[in-house]
Amino acid sequence: MDRECFVTLVEEVLDALPAEFRKKIHNLTVVVEDQPPKRLSRKTRGSAQKPGAEKTDSVVLGIFQGVPATKRSVFDLSAGPDRIVLYQKNIEAVCSNEAQIRHEVRQTVLHELGHYFGLDEAQLRDV
Repeated sequence: MDRECFVTLVEEVLDALPAEFRKKIHNLTVVVEDQPPKRLSRKTRGSAQKPGAEKTDSVVLGIFQGVPATKRSVFDLSAGPDRIVLYQKNIEAVCSNEAQIRHEVRQTVLHELGHYFGLDEAQLRDV
C-alpha cells in the first residue's frame, strides 16, 4: 500500500473517534514511519502479534512517545507534542490483505491512544 493511502486510513480512524475523546486529545501528533529503529524492534512495549501467530518475537506496530494524560501536571513544561508512531511496513507484514490492514491500523491507533490516555498494557488487554 502506498504511503498516501496508509495515511488516509490513519486519518479516517482518527476522524471516526467519538467527539468526547477527540476533545480530550491535546498536543498529540500521529506519524507514519516504515519501521521502528533497531533498538525499539526488540522491545515488546507497544507491540502486537497477529492472533494465533507462532512467533516468539513480537512485531512493533506502533508506539506512544510522551507523557500519558494521567501523569501530566499543569506545572509541566511541554517539550513538544506527544507522538503516536505507526510502522507501516510492520503492519503490512502481519496482514495479508487491505481489509486486515484497515483493521490493524484501527486497532493500533486505538491501542496507542489508550497509552496516551494513561492505560497500561494489562488494562488495554482487558478492554
